Amino acid sequence: MRTLGPDDLIPAADDAATQIVLAFDDNRLASVLFGQYGQNLALIERRLDVVAEQRGNHVTIAGSRSACEQARRVLETLYEQLKRGGDLAAGDVEGAIRLAITQGSALDLDPATRRASFEEINLRKRPVRARTTTQDTYIRALRSHALVFGTGPAGTGKTWLAVAHAVALFERKEVDRIILSRPAVEAGERLGFLPGDLREKVDPYLRPVYDALFDMMDSRIVERAMQTGEIEIAPLAFMRGRTLSNAVVILDEAQNTTAIQMKMFLTRLGENSRMIVTGDPSQVDLPSGQTSGLAEATRLLDKIEGIAHIVFTAEDVIRHELVARIVSAYDQATAARARKREVKE
Repeated sequence: MRTLGPDDLIPAADDAATQIVLAFDDNRLASVLFGQYGQNLALIERRLDVVAEQRGNHVTIAGSRSACEQARRVLETLYEQLKRGGDLAAGDVEGAIRLAITQGSALDLDPATRRASFEEINLRKRPVRARTTTQDTYIRALRSHALVFGTGPAGTGKTWLAVAHAVALFERKEVDRIILSRPAVEAGERLGFLPGDLREKVDPYLRPVYDALFDMMDSRIVERAMQTGEIEIAPLAFMRGRTLSNAVVILDEAQNTTAIQMKMFLTRLGENSRMIVTGDPSQVDLPSGQTSGLAEATRLLDKIEGIAHIVFTAEDVIRHELVARIVSAYDQATAARARKREVKE
């Protein structure tokens, strides 16, 4: 990839309108980089407030000086990812954009602290990369803490990255087992009233965890590991009385645990084990008036050494763009209701 012109940037005031022209050596990779019908360039335009015009393997970017620099870094980062043989999804583009925004203008960036990309988890099947600053912090916390709480709205990658981290440790043989659990309360019915054997009963509750697991590992390896007990998927009720050693233990949808269930789960932590607890405090399905075990645990265990609590927000949603807007709208409505209650009191 090369930048055309005697200067990468046409001389301008710090944030005055400017223009840069980029050329990418590999036409095939350039086509993937720009996206089908230029959709990746369109996303960069919307998010960074620039105009990007494509001609063959060239792209001209116009906008403020800082926005052009950010767009240039996004395209360079993604092009290098493609050159290394990586895939390129819409989430990767969004992640590169968020990293560029976080870093600000390269003109003011200290080269010693500059990072080319967010943290990634290396798996045999494919690498899993953080796409937001909070996800980046989350991965770092998973690597350095025995117990990590990840809380925030749906679509922020809490469970996804937790499973990826667990698979990485399992593949490196740093742990012997992966144990995945969820409280089975979402349907409002007891497991005994559902048809089928135990696995068929709990599958509907644990399907998101299954999906993440099969995306991270070869399906044959997953099935074999489940048959041998190296990967175990079970409802929270089956954790009672156990000591979980040499394992990564993930509790998903933890906002639906009671205080007693959460205490029971956390005290299962055994030697050489890691625990990851994820949940969305805004989607509690417990009976009215019952305290969420997740809310209580994050409050009681705050600032205890060895425990990290990473809070995701609507800004970290990596699903469809509309999901972030939907989450934000609900958050604003909740905040408005809270303000009305305060006024009445």
